[in-house]
Amino acid sequence: MTPFDSAVSDDHGDPPLAASLPQLTASLPGVGGRIKVEPEDFVVEELPAYQPTGAGEHLFLWIEKRDVSADALLSHIARRLGIARGDIGMAGLKDRRAVTRQYVSVPASVEARLPEVDADNVRVLSSARHGNKLRTGHLRGNRFDVLIRDVVDDAGPRAESIIAALSNHGLPNYYGDQRFGHGGETLRLGLDLLTGRRQERDIPRPQRRFLLRLALSSVQSSLFNAVLAERVRTNQLTTVLIGDVLQVVASGGQFVCVDPVTDQARCQQREVVPTGPIFGPKMRAAQEAAGELEQRVLATSGLTVTDFARYRKLLPGTRRALAVWPDELSLAVEPTGLRVRFALPPGSYATVLLGESMKVELQEGA
Repeated sequence: MTPFDSAVSDDHGDPPLAASLPQLTASLPGVGGRIKVEPEDFVVEELPAYQPTGAGEHLFLWIEKRDVSADALLSHIARRLGIARGDIGMAGLKDRRAVTRQYVSVPASVEARLPEVDADNVRVLSSARHGNKLRTGHLRGNRFDVLIRDVVDDAGPRAESIIAALSNHGLPNYYGDQRFGHGGETLRLGLDLLTGRRQERDIPRPQRRFLLRLALSSVQSSLFNAVLAERVRTNQLTTVLIGDVLQVVASGGQFVCVDPVTDQARCQQREVVPTGPIFGPKMRAAQEAAGELEQRVLATSGLTVTDFARYRKLLPGTRRALAVWPDELSLAVEPTGLRVRFALPPGSYATVLLGESMKVELQEGA
């Protein structure tokens, strides 16, 4: 089976890029249920990498939004403060159907207009000055508080078994479906851009900067998912292969594995973790067995590294951990359902953990 079997091809007949993703806990029954019936059922709080210093030319706004997308939040802040969207800094994108709290940076020159940001579903909870604009990735992670409604009667014991397995073996660090847009439309746009069927000018100017990066990187994300799916399918999620690019968990440093026995012991201690490809011209390539798998996935997609080089500034390439270990995990059975609390590193998706737990297609309120 190839990494792209059971996927949906795009309208132009190109090799499909989205896979049906195998789960680590597929043998364990799920709790069923529904998430995001109400926005308050899914609460996300950003864990900032640092606090604003109180001085500088930028304002860090601690913002709460309810049922508002990241793109809509950017447009709202830009419009209310009379600034360009590019003047706004965010560490990460947050879910729409949720209550989320996060830092957003804006120029300090608009401080007098801050009360204009507040609206029915957007509130500025606090503000403080800082010397630098907030950049993507400037966070330690995200904390989640999720209510799963309409679960099975024995949801508690089922969830405990699944959570124990994930805590022991790690959570496959898939990109969530929302990364690829409704019906995969963001992914299709990215593929069209990479293959030259569409151009930057085809994206409406107000959304161009935001959507261009999102669409292009969604192709990288889909290819990463395909490699990860194959590692899960073959029970090699945290099995160290010769030629793997390993990441030191504490420092983020990377090295190529030449001694799988030694590095496997380090992986079991969570000192290192295998990584997967975010393809681009500057990506550190895996070698030997691990590299052969990654190149096979890329070839199956019909793309080459040269295609990514067309957008080298936006898609330089990097590596991403294949597995993460959830932190602060807790479960509570409530009259309205099962409450799950946990924290994940930046860029990891709560819906992946919830999918492992529920074993049903995740739909917002359906």
